Amino acid sequence: MTHPESDLPGRPAEHAPDERPGGCADPAVGLLLTISEAVVLAVLLIWLGLRGLGRSHAPVDSGAPPASGAGAETDWVPTIAFGVLALVVVVLATVLLRDRWYWAGGIQVLVAVALCTLTLTSAFQADVDAPPAPAPAWNSPPCGSGGDSEECARSGG
Repeated sequence: MTHPESDLPGRPAEHAPDERPGGCADPAVGLLLTISEAVVLAVLLIWLGLRGLGRSHAPVDSGAPPASGAGAETDWVPTIAFGVLALVVVVLATVLLRDRWYWAGGIQVLVAVALCTLTLTSAFQADVDAPPAPAPAWNSPPCGSGGDSEECARSGG
């Protein structure tokens, strides 16, 4: 008794390409997710822009000293917001690829790479825009030797 080759024990059954979940809807789902993520990103950019305008028009002298002596702090909110959005897209891409939605998952991988690049750019820009630390104020002790020494000449006293 002979068996057809696909029915041999230990040989995986071959699946037709149409048996994948999603089928023709796979690219459409990828496009729909990309459009929805673009809308979320646009809303996020508008919110960050309005937040930046609000910060730029805030009163300069509020009377309260800053938390640290360095003055204005670095704003990490854009970096965190882009990072959270990138993390959501990475998780979504992973789930889609594991469920064999290859087009939608692949599109999400590309979107995730773009968002991770945006996150890193935002982080480096926040680091560049950070105000420099103020120079330490050091007052030298008065010259005790009458002002004739070389130390007093260098210190200006």
